Amino acid sequence: MNKPKLNYIIDFLALLSFILTALSGLAIKLFMPGGVRQGRSQEFLGIQKEVWSEIHDWAGILLIILVIIHFILHWEWVVGMTKNIFQPDKGETK
Repeated sequence: MNKPKLNYIIDFLALLSFILTALSGLAIKLFMPGGVRQGRSQEFLGIQKEVWSEIHDWAGILLIILVIIHFILHWEWVVGMTKNIFQPDKGETK
């Protein structure tokens, strides 16, 4: 597989993972208040809070892994930009 296609797939999966992490986090925080509710499980869109929490956790872990892969795939660019920032051109005057 060529590098641009691999970059696209990793970035797209990271975007999907970010969206899932964000939406599940919002569902937990905004629509299922903390604390123990007596006699009734907490649900949002027919999904129980425990399931939302599992989705949130695993999507977050996947996002971490994909961001690390993204960083590794762009390592040469990161090194090059770091050198550009901290080692100004020789012809440049201050």
